[in-house]
Amino acid sequence: MKSKEELAPPSAADGWTRPGAYFEALARRRTARRKRDPEAGARTQPESPRLLLSTLPFIALIAALGLLTVAIMVAAWPGRPERHPPARQQQHEQGVAAKGWYQKAKREFR
Repeated sequence: MKSKEELAPPSAADGWTRPGAYFEALARRRTARRKRDPEAGARTQPESPRLLLSTLPFIALIAALGLLTVAIMVAAWPGRPERHPPARQQQHEQGVAAKGWYQKAKREFR
């Protein structure tokens, strides 16, 4: 049977549960990776932007959207209103009902 010391949970003094131990392990891994791959640690200069690949398509897109905006504005402009002659109103015609239609309608709706 195991003694009480062997069954006790590991304490923070053991080292592997401290936050500092975690960061030290990360630093060791990074250092080892840089030692294995010499190009991983070398700093490089960023590539200068190329006009045809970065700036020119952006300018072309902005110009196309500007032309499209102007074309929509021109097409939507109301311009000069057309002068139509006023519509003639139809004359009101007087209707004629047969005698007794009102009394007949009253009988049907009772």
